Amino acid sequence: MNQTSFVLKGDICYSAGPNELYTAPDGFLVCLQGQCAGVFPALPEQYASLPLLDYSGFLVTPGLTDLHVHAPQYTFRGLGMDLELLDWLNTHTFPEEAKYRDLDYAETAYRRFVDDVRAGPNTRACIFATVHPEATLLLMDLLEESGLVTLVGKVNMDRNSTPDLQEISAQASAEATLAWLEAQAGRYQRTGPILTPRFLPSCTDGLMERLAQIQQQHHLPVQSHLSENQGEVAWVRELCPSSSSYGDAYDSFGLFGGADCPTIMAHCVLCTQDEIALMKARGIYVAHCPASNTNLASGIAPVRRYLDEGIPVGLGSDVAGGTHTSIFRAMADAVQVSKLRWRLSDQARAPLTAAEAFYLGTLGGGSFFGKVGSFAPGYECDALVIDDRRFTPAGQRELSQRLERTIYLSEDRDIAHKFIRGAQLF
Repeated sequence: MNQTSFVLKGDICYSAGPNELYTAPDGFLVCLQGQCAGVFPALPEQYASLPLLDYSGFLVTPGLTDLHVHAPQYTFRGLGMDLELLDWLNTHTFPEEAKYRDLDYAETAYRRFVDDVRAGPNTRACIFATVHPEATLLLMDLLEESGLVTLVGKVNMDRNSTPDLQEISAQASAEATLAWLEAQAGRYQRTGPILTPRFLPSCTDGLMERLAQIQQQHHLPVQSHLSENQGEVAWVRELCPSSSSYGDAYDSFGLFGGADCPTIMAHCVLCTQDEIALMKARGIYVAHCPASNTNLASGIAPVRRYLDEGIPVGLGSDVAGGTHTSIFRAMADAVQVSKLRWRLSDQARAPLTAAEAFYLGTLGGGSFFGKVGSFAPGYECDALVIDDRRFTPAGQRELSQRLERTIYLSEDRDIAHKFIRGAQLF
């Protein structure tokens, strides 16, 4: 089945804002040509002729968005969790990513990653590849075949890496990026490019200047890392002494948001007051990665403050700093670490609720892709049908409680059906 106009019947939950959880027991979600026409307690007569997919008793939620994940790191999830960020990169990440110059290795590894994501609850993702243009195209090909909607970045890094991974110069990195952009142009319907300077320690000023020119010429979104780890922040201070903050250094190159440069910054654990004000002014999306920030001892991002400031926030699995691709897992982690932050360091700001975490993983992150992550009229119809009977007592009808249990207890095997832009993947 691959239709894009139909009606889904089930127990429907979706967000309209951080504190606006809508539920419709035995409700009807109408999808017209891949877009939501609304959720109704009874099916309006005008839609009665559409195919009815009756999933009564199952939860129906929007698909989940992963705003930050490293596809080549999937192969070493769960390794080096006793290290901090910079040592972990040098010990595990850079040696592994160097292997992706071998396309046979890349295909096997990337196929495992794509198959995992396809089988789970995520329908959209912003993905880091490696510095290798051919392997990045291969990943994009596999993602396109999967039916997922993604943005994929060929990574840029011309300093502070291992010799077998680091690009030889700013010019070589920029030229490889342009060649990759030309090769992917017009090739995909669901897969797009996103400019990806790894982080400031790995990119010279000359490379950042060239990437800014590419961004302006091709009108690309940008993804990178910001204020993740104490050692990293101190390093950026040494490398960029004329900048007032990590974010200001990105901004000095024109790669920090604004109307013509939509930007995701992952982590944002240690942002200063001035940095937060700049993030708000530039419309920066924060990719909150609670598992990674815990595993690599980076800290706990002040997500409640970002929400209070009106800064857009979504969730990232950050594999392999995080160990699971499911954004349901990231929702649970986000609630848990927010409680630790509240208890241990900032009792003025309340922990996240399950409904807020659900918002972050659906509408919060999905909005980077446009009208995505909700069932409100006009939104693209990404939907999950979840069989929660394995962990929900028979007869329990309170949908907010069932949703909370799903956040904490669901596994990929509980995803019965998955739709993206109205097309059914399974």
